[in-house]
Amino acid sequence: MLLTADYHTHTPYSHGKNTVLENATAAKAKGLKEIGITDHGFNHILFGLKRKKLGDLRAEISEAEKLTGVKVLMGMESNIISSKGETDMKTEDLKFFDIYLCGIHEVLKFKKLSDFYHIFMRNYSAYKFASKPSEKVISNTTKIYIETIKNNPIDILTHINYKCFCNLKEVAKCCADYGTYIEINTKKRHVSAEELNSMAETGVRFVIDSDAHSADRVGDTKIAEEILKDADIPLDRIDNIDGRLPKFRFAEFKAKNL
Repeated sequence: MLLTADYHTHTPYSHGKNTVLENATAAKAKGLKEIGITDHGFNHILFGLKRKKLGDLRAEISEAEKLTGVKVLMGMESNIISSKGETDMKTEDLKFFDIYLCGIHEVLKFKKLSDFYHIFMRNYSAYKFASKPSEKVISNTTKIYIETIKNNPIDILTHINYKCFCNLKEVAKCCADYGTYIEINTKKRHVSAEELNSMAETGVRFVIDSDAHSADRVGDTKIAEEILKDADIPLDRIDNIDGRLPKFRFAEFKAKNL
């Protein structure tokens, strides 16, 4: 299994250690055709990408692409900020980006106090203090994920079930219906082989991403390989390995609407 592209990497525009060029250079050394620069979304209180820096980021991406020959996509790992499925990627932001990732994160500016409670506090309390999350927490988080996928042209759902709890199969069904990929993240062990098998039954497709916060981890596949060794997923269900590249939903959305 050889990775063709790594769509989830961070730089100092959020809290990555290495520059866009250094990440792209590392991608080239690993033989990757594409890389995504996907810093944390605008509403991340500590490490969020700043809108005023988007022009600078685009300039660095263009320069890195020119110098390395690797396709460098400008993206963002956006945050779910409301129970209605809203993210911190506003409609007016879409034109600046090439790829759209999204997940549930901590330390955010949520839309309402109730959103902070339902998205973060209930999940974090279950993660921190409960041996098993309640059905109510699972049902609520599942609905939030589904509303988010339906209402936004998200390419990749990042590290699903990490410090949050949902019905993975129901979320995967929605992803399959709308053309959103499920990420197998190699920085965090967020799903088991059995859970991957369950999601795969829905027809959803996957990508492997490093979630690299330093250039030395760009293109890393170790955790994914360990999980997949125990899973029953055919490798042709993973669209960024062995020379394949995904067909992303956001690119089609932009072509039709922007």
